Amino acid sequence: MIPPALQAFSTSALPVLDIAGTVVFAISGAIEAARARLTIVTFMFFAAITGVGGGTVRDLLIGAPVFWMHTSIPIAACLLSAIAVWFTPARFWPARAVEWFDGLGIAAYGVFGSAKALAYGIPLIPAALMGIVSACMGGIFRDVLAGVPSIIIRPELYVTAVALASGTYVSLTVLGLSTTIAATLAVIAGFSLRAAALIRGLGLPHYHR
Repeated sequence: MIPPALQAFSTSALPVLDIAGTVVFAISGAIEAARARLTIVTFMFFAAITGVGGGTVRDLLIGAPVFWMHTSIPIAACLLSAIAVWFTPARFWPARAVEWFDGLGIAAYGVFGSAKALAYGIPLIPAALMGIVSACMGGIFRDVLAGVPSIIIRPELYVTAVALASGTYVSLTVLGLSTTIAATLAVIAGFSLRAAALIRGLGLPHYHR
């Protein structure tokens, strides 16, 4: 028998965030491949590993079936995203396109990751951390493959924005808000902070001792 929390999660609008986050991350991976002028096959690999990497780690940690092993939609979305970037002229991708697509992806995936963890009975704080894992691991894999400094150690707020998104979602659901409203507010909060960080260069203080 499916637990009520998992049943409610499956029938809610939250899985839309999963596909949205996957597509946005996949695009960021394909753009990174475009910057390096790689082949179409490598475009697809970058898109796939970035799109599903974080969700794979999340599912393994919370004891859920790895999401893209039971439906073709996530991988198909990654491959189509790679093809779309491949056929789009480079002039349509601004210099910071990866950061902007990634910023939207981390907000969506941070919320979805926390929501899925809660649905599988994970306690509140670990559930919020699962949102961070979901959102960050794909970008880490992408940056390692591309041989560039990991996005999580760049000066602008990044993990903090994911933590805001996932923490806001968990907090609002505890307060009794509907999952749709909580998710919407949390995504807006996380993306807004990341956007402000990109525009204004906001960052946390560095260690100086």
